[in-house]
Amino acid sequence: MNPIYKLYEIKLTKEIKKKILPKHIAIIMDGNRRFARKINLPAKIGHIFGSRKAEEVLEWCWDLGIENVTVYAFSTENFKRSEDEKENIFNLVEKELRRLAEDERIHSNKVRVKIVGRKYLLPKSVLRAIENVEEKTKNYKNYFLNIALAYGGRQEIVDAIKNLLQKVKEGVIKAKEINYKLIEQHLYGGQGYAKVDLVIRTGGEQRLSNFLPWQSANSVVYFCDVYWPEFRKIDLLRAIRTWQYRMQND
Repeated sequence: MNPIYKLYEIKLTKEIKKKILPKHIAIIMDGNRRFARKINLPAKIGHIFGSRKAEEVLEWCWDLGIENVTVYAFSTENFKRSEDEKENIFNLVEKELRRLAEDERIHSNKVRVKIVGRKYLLPKSVLRAIENVEEKTKNYKNYFLNIALAYGGRQEIVDAIKNLLQKVKEGVIKAKEINYKLIEQHLYGGQGYAKVDLVIRTGGEQRLSNFLPWQSANSVVYFCDVYWPEFRKIDLLRAIRTWQYRMQND
């Protein structure tokens, strides 16, 4: 690592630790395929690089004490991709979920892992891996990792409303009792999921792509012009510093 870069990283870390940190960071991990093309490798290699980067970024967040992290791994729109690419992605997702279930970092940090999205759309092998990692981490409460798979933000809101209407039909709740808090309780995630402080998107695109529209209603959004596998710790620290500046000046 360049010594100047490392000194800058240390300076930034000290700077942001003096102020309040975001409790929930959501990340759109964009640019894996373009990164692979940039280095003349198949798209599936880009996803592998992206998966490794996600592990690294999670460790940075835990070191800073960020309680909640939600990552956008596979959207409902991604089902339109080729069968070969989807198969490669799902094989990688299954493998990584099984690694997470056994990862000592997950257990030593007591990280609860939850998959958010329309899980019934996913292959059975992925569903088994999801059940395994969620079961093994369900009692952890130090940190929370939400992985958005087969996820769409508008679909999430629709599913929450459907669940509420079913409960009204069954007499569990009354229609007049439905409010913001009740809707939030029926979103896919659990503790700390309903409100996002900071959204980070890599890859140079400046849009949210149907990611957590309810949760990010009052979030700070930070667009980073690097592909996800190239995302650096100083990029994370700069994003947090931007959030702190906005909070201070609102």
